[in-house]
Amino acid sequence: MTIPAGAHPPVVVLFGGPSAEHDVSIVSGTAIATALRADGLDLSQVLIDLDGRWWWLPADHVRGERTAAAYDDPVALGAEGPVSVGAAIDRLAAASPAPVVFIALHGPFGEDGTVQALLDAVGVAYTGAGVLGSAIGMDKAMQKRIWRGLGLPVVDWREIRIARWRTERDAVLAELEAFAAGTGDPRLMIKPARLGSSVGMTLAHGPRERAAALELAFRYDTLALAEAYLAGARDLEISVIGSDPPLGIYGPGEIVAGHEFYDYAAKYTPGLSETSTRAEVSDALRATLRKLARDAYRAAGAEGFARVDFLLRGDEPHLSEINTIPGFTPISLFPTMPSEGGLDFTAVCRRVLELALERHAGRMAGRLTPGDLPR
Repeated sequence: MTIPAGAHPPVVVLFGGPSAEHDVSIVSGTAIATALRADGLDLSQVLIDLDGRWWWLPADHVRGERTAAAYDDPVALGAEGPVSVGAAIDRLAAASPAPVVFIALHGPFGEDGTVQALLDAVGVAYTGAGVLGSAIGMDKAMQKRIWRGLGLPVVDWREIRIARWRTERDAVLAELEAFAAGTGDPRLMIKPARLGSSVGMTLAHGPRERAAALELAFRYDTLALAEAYLAGARDLEISVIGSDPPLGIYGPGEIVAGHEFYDYAAKYTPGLSETSTRAEVSDALRATLRKLARDAYRAAGAEGFARVDFLLRGDEPHLSEINTIPGFTPISLFPTMPSEGGLDFTAVCRRVLELALERHAGRMAGRLTPGDLPR
């Protein structure tokens, strides 16, 4: 479905949000808004602050050279608000013509199914995965359980809940030592289970660093993962766009991290890491990675678009995670890899919107009446 700009419903881009990925979301959301406005769409930008309050930015707002920190004071930007989440959802539901919401929120609330459920409840169209796919996409432990259950290759891991860490610290550390010994490498990747952008993530080189790594992860979540370290593994990513069928699968691209691992600074500091939209792999391996990405996308219940990440050691791929709202920053691979299929940044954004409208049009419509009930 291709919709001309003049016939396209208004677009509302949501960004910010009450998560540790707030700043990255601002960069993604404003980049999306700039591209879609330049493409002629009727567009509004809504900032959600760290307290979960909603602010409507001025119609002509452009981020320009502003840093993400400038959005800490929405009043100074001329924003209208604050509006509570309930009032904001009511405003979107009452808008005429009805808008389509481009969710550019990263992390909890915006990426975990919460805002998706709110929009579903009032029948507002939105981009990306629905409630279930979003929840699975946010929860790395659940992803791994599903993928392993289907026989897909994943990095081995252990799960640690904060309640157990607080009461059985020594037992947890002993189990992690046994786990690391079984992998043959003392290094473990320790991270929050339900966060992205490498926030709260640590490469613990040995037993002495594991407790501090867990404490950092538990600043952001009540569940942490400890993953086996794959020495020498390459970081590869694949973009998936579409419904099923058909799916547009692009990549893999590759990241060469500027730090020991692909941490927050390595991801978002321009020039620190190197990226390529086409990784140097054999044709056979490229086909394998694309098939695994497709299978992972379907299994997680993703819709519309997602990025699937891999760790490749030798010719052996391991699924790392799926990101159902990947970054749309100037240095993100997700919106640039589809260039191999003729889609530039703006075309990717437009395609994501089209898929949202297609799904919304195909939803179960209408309200039940007493006569519909099995009485």
